[in-house]
Amino acid sequence: MQLDPEDMTAVINRLRRANGQLNGVIKMLESGADCADVVTQLSAASKALDRAGFAIIATGLEQCLLEGGDAAEVNRAKLQKLFLSLA
Repeated sequence: MQLDPEDMTAVINRLRRANGQLNGVIKMLESGADCADVVTQLSAASKALDRAGFAIIATGLEQCLLEGGDAAEVNRAKLQKLFLSLA
């Protein structure tokens, strides 16, 4: 199954923001920033990545179900593994 790029616009934007946050964390570490500030920024990046991952999985599941697939075609174990990989 392929994800529709138009459906992924919000996810791509979220990932770009997370990329910027990670670059900010690197710069903060290189400049000797306060530990609490670094952890706060890293936490924000981590949450953005998690939300992007969940959005990708949810969109993929929705596409599977809407494209005429029945429950037998949806591999529950594979979906559970994907969700757990983000936990």
